[in-house]
Amino acid sequence: MAQVPLDIDAFAQKITASASVQVVDVRTWDEFRHGHLPQALHMDYRSSDFMQKIALLDKSKPVYVYCLSGGRSAAAAQKLVAQGFTEVYDMQGGYLKWQAAGKPIDEADAKVTSQNQGMSQEVFRQHIASEQLLLVDFYAPWCAPCVKMLPSMKKLALEYEGKVTIQKIHYDQNQSLAHQLGITEIPVLLLYRKGPLLWRGTGYLSEAELKEVLEKNL
Repeated sequence: MAQVPLDIDAFAQKITASASVQVVDVRTWDEFRHGHLPQALHMDYRSSDFMQKIALLDKSKPVYVYCLSGGRSAAAAQKLVAQGFTEVYDMQGGYLKWQAAGKPIDEADAKVTSQNQGMSQEVFRQHIASEQLLLVDFYAPWCAPCVKMLPSMKKLALEYEGKVTIQKIHYDQNQSLAHQLGITEIPVLLLYRKGPLLWRGTGYLSEAELKEVLEKNL
């Protein structure tokens, strides 16, 4: 049996139906400590000891996997299946959509969460009030599409200097702002001028696609 994708509601129903459930959060420790699903075990998919950790799970029981938006959990689920786990469920949309849906979360380290709110909405509003076009890029270093777009973003920042400001905002360090803006997956690109949102893009965009958006709004 390959991994089974589940939407947020189906995933929630499954993990609450059993008292002894194996829920695995494959995000980084920094992401995990700022909030995670109740009873979740932390096993960073990109850590060197990931395979050792999953070996501690019970193969006779279902495993429920999630990450921030779905990319890492899909890859982790494949590894679990390859290791002989026969019932693996992958939460679609990840922690972002779980949180946006108002599902229960465990904020065990509330002090850390409160101290790491990042940019406030008031400061963000000041930034987007600029008369110059502002392209906001919500990204994270573990996000493959975000990393793939980095060279294009750097090139465009130079090419449109004086016409467009490109501002990168680290999702992990600005989760409160991202939640307020309704961001449920990354990368997300937001284009502003003098306050109003002119355009919103989600997922990987090529340099040509980004240039087309900028040219249309200059």
